[in-house]
Amino acid sequence: MMRLFNRGKESSDVSPQPPPTYSSPSSSSATPVTGPARPIRLIYLDEKGKFRMDPEAVATLQLVKEPIGVVSVCGRARQGKSYILNQLLGRSSGFQVASTHRPCTKGLWLWSTPLKRTALDGTEYNLILLDSEGIDAYDQTGTYSTQIFSLAVLLSSMFIYNQMGGIDETALDRLSLVTQMTKHIRVRASGGRTTSSELGQFSPIFVWLLRDFYLDLVEDNRRITPRDYLELALRPVQGGGRDLAAKNEIRDSIRALFPDRECFTLVRPLNNEHDLQRLDQISLDKLRPEFKSGLDALTKFVFERTRPKQVGATVMTGPILVGITDAYLNALNNGAVPTISSSWQSVEEAECRRAFDSATEIYMSTFDRTKPPEEVSLREAHDEAKQKSLAAFNASAVGAGPTRQKYENLLQNFFRKAFEDYKRTAFMEADLQCSNAIQSMEKKLRAACHASDAKIDNVINLLDNLLSEYEASSHGPGKWRKLSIFLQQSLEGPILDLAKKLIDQIGSEKSSLVLKCRSIEDKMGLVSKQLEASEKYKSEYLKRYEDAINDKKKLADDYMSRITNLQSKGSSLEERCSSLSKTLDSARQESLEWKRKYEQVLGKQKAEEDTANAEIAILKSRSSAADARLAAAREQAQSAQEEAEEWKRKYDIAVREAKTALEKAAIVQERTTKQTQLREDALRAEFSDSLADKVATSSPFPIISHLFFLCSSCYPQFSRM
Repeated sequence: MMRLFNRGKESSDVSPQPPPTYSSPSSSSATPVTGPARPIRLIYLDEKGKFRMDPEAVATLQLVKEPIGVVSVCGRARQGKSYILNQLLGRSSGFQVASTHRPCTKGLWLWSTPLKRTALDGTEYNLILLDSEGIDAYDQTGTYSTQIFSLAVLLSSMFIYNQMGGIDETALDRLSLVTQMTKHIRVRASGGRTTSSELGQFSPIFVWLLRDFYLDLVEDNRRITPRDYLELALRPVQGGGRDLAAKNEIRDSIRALFPDRECFTLVRPLNNEHDLQRLDQISLDKLRPEFKSGLDALTKFVFERTRPKQVGATVMTGPILVGITDAYLNALNNGAVPTISSSWQSVEEAECRRAFDSATEIYMSTFDRTKPPEEVSLREAHDEAKQKSLAAFNASAVGAGPTRQKYENLLQNFFRKAFEDYKRTAFMEADLQCSNAIQSMEKKLRAACHASDAKIDNVINLLDNLLSEYEASSHGPGKWRKLSIFLQQSLEGPILDLAKKLIDQIGSEKSSLVLKCRSIEDKMGLVSKQLEASEKYKSEYLKRYEDAINDKKKLADDYMSRITNLQSKGSSLEERCSSLSKTLDSARQESLEWKRKYEQVLGKQKAEEDTANAEIAILKSRSSAADARLAAAREQAQSAQEEAEEWKRKYDIAVREAKTALEKAAIVQERTTKQTQLREDALRAEFSDSLADKVATSSPFPIISHLFFLCSSCYPQFSRM
């Protein structure tokens, strides 16, 4: 696409063929003047007798793109033309000035640095000073002089004819080459010989500069101006004869060829002949005041009246001056008569062609190829590049006639064709890019739809992402049409298949879910029955638990009542012991005696007493253990209220332990009761026997001692009294 677009102006149907009558001189072999300003050769005659343009001057003029005005000085050799140009430059040296009889200037020379000036109408332009070879040098031919003179006239905005002395018939004869210009220059390519009045339309301002002028300008006893003096000299002379007609023809040709004319006079600058030979070395302060004032007037007139060179409505620039000069030289070199219109047409053709080439290059280089291939974006890039290209063309193209119109039409055709070619290629590439993007989207979408875990939501998200990427990266007029086709095919293809597949999966899942629901309902019914049974079991268990609690309370109450009974029995025994102790207090003295007598008996009884005490202690410890177990049973009963099953186990254990403890306590109680009963019975029997024996012996103390012994045997605390 870029190759097609970049070939641009090389397309045969929009590019014109190069004009056959003009070829711009190449400046590739020379560079513009660098360094200090100096005169450079513009036109010269080579060894083969052909006029040439110096490449250095061509390169210098090609750089002057602004309007130019040309002031040329022409005249006889060795009469100070270069000195006048140096004065216009404001310097004493510049163009070569010499005092010998050999001419210093051959051909046409110009100053390398244009002077920046402003015309009376405010137009800024570059003033180019042109020095010409003397028109009647001894080494010239008449034709050569006429050609140099004609070239200087044609190229100038102001033409200064430099002459020594006043205007007389001899001076007019020297300007007879003006009449020859009509033979060597034509305005049109057809229509016969060109007249001086026709050439006058293209002629510059004519200034006849009279050097070393010594005459008083007086006519009919009144002073006249140099312009009046010129007009008087150009009036036809009355009379007849061939010579007089030839002189009048010269006058008529000058008036017709130079309708805008002026005359200036300069007195002799110095009277010393030796100083005149080195006039360029003499400062202006040493020159005659009349000469200086005349020179100032001439300089002011040149700078004020010179205007940019025009051909028709076109203002001449450096490249145009090069082109038209080369056209004139080509005509002279080919033995033809330079035709102003044809030369100008050649220049118009060449400059318009160059402007066309430059405009097409600017269009191709400024066309923004980064714009997306959309009609509006490409049209904006096209309009922007077109405006820049047209601006460059209008700045470089010359003329306002059919040649320029032709190239403008060609440029418009080029714009249209280049834009259409680029747009067509860009749209083709965009269409191909859209097709590739659509194919990639189809592959990704199909892969997503055919995946084992494909879901509608995932496919929709993928499709959204693909559409966003497609919208951002794809362009062209067929973008949305291809997208709509893709969406339609996708909806009718993989997405529809995925939907059907998912619908089938949903149906099968629905069936399996229905079966699962039924199974769950059955299980729920079973669970409900189990819950009902569990509730019934729970109520029964709670009832059993309450019964167990009640039984436990009853058992605890029984146990507590038994403990209370044991405590009451113990207290009754203590009361009985206390009553016995009170009874024995009275017999303490007597018992002391018995104590001493029965120490040995008491020692034996002590062991029995210890055994009885141990048994009592065991009984008490077992009672304490029973209390501890009862407390544990209470705690277990409390925890059993929070955890029914655990309590049942603990309750059974507590019941068993409680029963065991009660059984052991009952056994101990029964054993103790039996032992106590047996001992009491033995004591009673022994006491009865002893009492009977004592009664028989009638002694009271033995009875009391025996009673004390019995009490000590049963209750050891009596032994500590």
